Amino acid sequence: MTAEEGASGAAKRIAVVVGNPKPASRTLGAAVTVADVLAEATGAPADHLVIDLAEHAASLFDWAAPELSRLTAEVATAGLAVFASPTYKASYTGMLKAFLDRYGSNGLAGLVAVPLMTGGWPGHLLAVEVHLRPVLVELGAVVPARGLYITEPEFGDLDAAVAKWAGTGVPHIRAALREQRM
Repeated sequence: MTAEEGASGAAKRIAVVVGNPKPASRTLGAAVTVADVLAEATGAPADHLVIDLAEHAASLFDWAAPELSRLTAEVATAGLAVFASPTYKASYTGMLKAFLDRYGSNGLAGLVAVPLMTGGWPGHLLAVEVHLRPVLVELGAVVPARGLYITEPEFGDLDAAVAKWAGTGVPHIRAALREQRM
């Protein structure tokens, strides 16, 4: 990486990890939309590593599963990752927790992370900050911006909801990416 590339704040690749038990969910669509916005804003490649955990449900608790071992390693070295979940019982899903449990202490060190949660109403909007952010930080990830919580009505204009969040979040993410590259 050249000094110019490091100064740009671009990630090597953006990983998207979605813990929705429903395959190809709206949560997945929202997470990919966030990754697209981040790629454009940071100059990261647009070919995201997208992991829909619904497709790996049968092997999530098989600690020796080679595909999940490969995916966890790829996420940890991505540079930037979006971790997304629908709100279940006022928190993120057990499916996402099972994936994150595959990492040891500081297993996400050096990764800039974006927590994203979706829900039916704004009553659980703090779940992204109170539940998902702390586990990412505990694993060593840098979480420089507020998490994004998308409510049911906001899916009608998803681009606007993501753009509103990006207006304040992207500058912090760019700065964190620059810091991680120095």
